[in-house]
Amino acid sequence: MRAVSWAPGATCALVAASCALCAFRGPAAADPGRRSLASCTRFDQAESGNDKVALTIHNACTIPIDCAVSWRLVCAPESKKRRASHPSRASFTLTEGGSETTLASAAVCGDDGWTIDSVEWSCQPNKQ
Repeated sequence: MRAVSWAPGATCALVAASCALCAFRGPAAADPGRRSLASCTRFDQAESGNDKVALTIHNACTIPIDCAVSWRLVCAPESKKRRASHPSRASFTLTEGGSETTLASAAVCGDDGWTIDSVEWSCQPNKQ
């Protein structure tokens, strides 16, 4: 059995901290009747098989939004010789009520253990 670690507690803390990036501080800040993007977007993560983590952003806003999620895959995190980092990023546009899932895969690590860390996500109003 491979040792697999994606540090869910630490990732959640990073997600909560990076959620501040998705707060829209335009006209909505002046009008208390409007919601910020932070109040209508949500991030989820879940294991998907033995070597993947599903990273999902949900849009409950009434406007389309542009979002990005980034993470770092570390193969053989306990090894000084075989340790390797693989940063990744995905960007997409979400329509009202839409969601998008990106798979962070550890397939490149082969039989080595792995961890996914440095997960960050952000969203902003679509400019089009």
